[in-house]
Formats: sequence, structure tokens, C-alpha cells
Amino acid sequence: MRPHALLNLDIRSYGGVSAPHRHDFAQLVLPLRGTLAIDIAGREQQLDAFRAAFVETGLPHSQEGDRANRSLIVDLDLTQLAPEVADRLVARPFLPLAPMANRLIDYMSLVAGGDGAQDDQLEHWLPLLLDALVQTPARPQSRLAALLGQIEAAPGQPWTTERMAERIAMSVSRLHALFRSELDTTPAAWLSELRLRRAREWLANSDASIAELAFRAGYSDQNALTRAMRRTTGLTPAAYRRQSRATDRPE
Repeated sequence: MRPHALLNLDIRSYGGVSAPHRHDFAQLVLPLRGTLAIDIAGREQQLDAFRAAFVETGLPHSQEGDRANRSLIVDLDLTQLAPEVADRLVARPFLPLAPMANRLIDYMSLVAGGDGAQDDQLEHWLPLLLDALVQTPARPQSRLAALLGQIEAAPGQPWTTERMAERIAMSVSRLHALFRSELDTTPAAWLSELRLRRAREWLANSDASIAELAFRAGYSDQNALTRAMRRTTGLTPAAYRRQSRATDRPE
């Protein structure tokens, strides 16, 4: 049976500045790509791959998105959640996204973008997501922030771990330790996820050839991107592009 706390699940994109509005249900806004500025009762934050938002029932909120934003929207009945989970969400409207939460969000976005989520998938997914969100502690500013910004701006560059370490004047072993402590991953794994995320964004929002996008994202050729896409999404780049454009629903 569908988890009764979950009222609706949808993928949406936002453009321009929306007028303040309210819902008679609570809502999770989970970014998939791009950035989204959201104002919740006078508190404003930028949502991206590292931050989601929780909008409490009845609170006024508005949003403004960039041209490539896309988010997984989860409507919730707060009265059906465990009180301790509801209390933590209400107390913390802007939620840091740990790698585990991002993986759960990516998984359900692929399911929702296909033939629709099945009840048994939702039944297992929602508790895992809520646990990942409420258990994640707020993180201080990452000491890797400057490096991550450089890589995100140019994912197609030859980013070896040696080059990454050199950019922030530390040893490769120390770089690995920082990635593990701050992001719970390795430099190579983080870079692979970034390149795949960028490739998916560009496939959905650009008419450039797949070979060109593969090169821009840092893959050696189109075949390398195809293998990565098949391994992580089960789709070829061309199939992913068709599916993304068929399921994108501007609000």
C-alpha cells in the first residue's frame, strides 16, 4: 500500500519569480539539477545539489529558478509522520544533502521519470529519504569548497588526484582523507558523479551533439559516456535525452 504520509510525487522546473503561495500540505523540494532560490516565510536560501528545502504546511513561500533547474517535489501529510521526524523537519527548513540522500533522490527521479513510481518502491524509499534528511548534521564550510568550485566550472579538464591536491597545496593522501571526512567519497568517485550529472543536465537542456557533450563533461569519447550512462541509469545518452524532455513539466 502507498505510504499514507506521501500525497504526491512529481518532477518540476520553475522559471521567473513566483507569487507567494501556501499549501494545505507540507512539501519537500529536492533539487535534481540547476539552482533554485526559495523564500520560506521570509527566510531565503539557494537550493542545489548540496541543499534541499522543507516547506511546512501553511507557510507562505515563493521561488525563482534558473533556466535549467529541475526538482523532485514530494507532498507530505505531516500528521502521518512520526512526531520526532516531523519536529526535526519543521525546525530545519533548509536541509543539507549528504551523498546518501542524493543517491536516493536520483534513484526516485529516474523511477518517477519513467513509467511512474510503484507503491512498493515508494513504501521503502520515503522512510529511507526522511531518515537521511533528518539525521544529516549541518556541515561547516567545506575546506574543499574552492577546489570543488574549480572542478565544477570545468569538469572536462584532466582532473587527476595529483592535480587536485596540487591546486590546494596538500598531499594526495590528505586530499583523500578530506574527501572521505567531508563528502564520504573519494576524489575519483566524486569527479565521476559530477561528470555524469553535468552530462545529464546538458543532454536534457542542450541540442549539442552527444559526442560534444561527452567531451565537455570529461569523457574520452561518446562510447565512454554511453557506458557510464548505461551503468548508472540503464539508458543510453540519446534515450535519456528523449525521456528527460518528455517528462519535464514547467510550472
